[in-house]
Amino acid sequence: MGNPQVVVVGFTTTGEKVCAAGGRVSTQPGTALDIWAKSQDEEKNENLIFKVTQSGHDSTVEHCFFNLVFDDVSVVTEQFMIEFRLASFTIKSRRYVDFGNVGYIVPEFEKGEQKEKYVQTMDSLFAFYNKMVESGVPKEDARFVLPYCFKSNFFCSMNGRELLRVLESMLYGRGKDNPEIYSLGISLLEQARKLAPGVLKNFEERHCKYTDNISLPFKAKRQRSEKPLCELLSYSHDAERIVAQSALIQCDEFSDSEIDEILSDEKNITQIISQVISSKRPRALENANFTFRLNNVSLACLTHFSRHRIQSINIPPISVSDRNSYVLPDSVVEKGLKDEYLDCFKRTSDLYSDLKAEGVAESILSYVLLAGNTVDFTITMNARELLLFLKLRSCTRAQWEIQNYAVDMLAKLRKVAPLIFNFYGPSCFVTGSCPEGRLSCGRIAEMKEKFGK
Repeated sequence: MGNPQVVVVGFTTTGEKVCAAGGRVSTQPGTALDIWAKSQDEEKNENLIFKVTQSGHDSTVEHCFFNLVFDDVSVVTEQFMIEFRLASFTIKSRRYVDFGNVGYIVPEFEKGEQKEKYVQTMDSLFAFYNKMVESGVPKEDARFVLPYCFKSNFFCSMNGRELLRVLESMLYGRGKDNPEIYSLGISLLEQARKLAPGVLKNFEERHCKYTDNISLPFKAKRQRSEKPLCELLSYSHDAERIVAQSALIQCDEFSDSEIDEILSDEKNITQIISQVISSKRPRALENANFTFRLNNVSLACLTHFSRHRIQSINIPPISVSDRNSYVLPDSVVEKGLKDEYLDCFKRTSDLYSDLKAEGVAESILSYVLLAGNTVDFTITMNARELLLFLKLRSCTRAQWEIQNYAVDMLAKLRKVAPLIFNFYGPSCFVTGSCPEGRLSCGRIAEMKEKFGK
């Protein structure tokens, strides 16, 4: 296995020309094509982009695009990256691909015995992963014992503005204390600067004061107590009326009095919402928002939540994950591997405590986490994104853990806004047909009955 690296494999074919043209079009006369014709000089473009972005107008650099490959990086780095919601990602699935021999990152330790204990523990975890797979435990369940130092490979694409945010965080924000992430940031900056010198000009001087960490004068007590899968913390009250109002205004600018008359009949609200949901452009749903706290979500499942881009998701540093809280799949119990499985979490928890007592940094201790360890976080989605989320995640094809959360979320949503969420569920329930093709569970009638109740 190679060393972790990030490689820029693609960049906008027009270079910085479109960015410079975008910077000129708002202040200069002529058509867009006239401005484009004037934006062919690389040196002038570089100076203009620097001047515009120095004034805080970073939107002009959204016109250039970078394609990145992250090769043999740790899954800690993967999780760090996928939290940037304006980037696009395609990641090797741990549900279907065997990760028994992917290898793992070995960080720098001050003492040889620290490294030895670390390597012995990681090797034993991969050995048990292989044993589970060979015993018939599904890969999506065996992955819970994979340590967060295991190597990940993925593709990532983003525009120039998001690249600036990524580099700020890697070099001066929450990534700077992790040697792997910091090193990748240095490499990415050097590569990007050669391709887009105007976008990255004087990057260090302009962004070195950046910080994305919040320091609060409180500390969690880590009390062990039962928590529900999810809690609906807040939501748009009168969400059903808001959606129907928005649809009426969007369609024909109904007056307030006309809207009040139409919406005085609940049947009309239901009919309007049904039409909105079945349309190809259900924008009215975006006016209703819902905030959840999700509890005891495995780090493996967290990845699935993070991939939904049109949401606000607030995830604590994974280093604060509860080492004694973890997911136990039914398949592990059924195969008689429960004791060995639980021992994996005990040994890594003990390793964490030993290394922490010896002064090892939290950024390195993150590698000792297991994918089955859990974390709590909050998400806010509007009703349109929830429509997509629940169509995908309440489906029987979804991974069982996130499916459980999705179904519980839907149950809570139906209590506060039934005229909207009674229409929600897996794709087959919402649209009447399954999009999974040959991978369909073939239980459309059963799903319609289940989610119709």
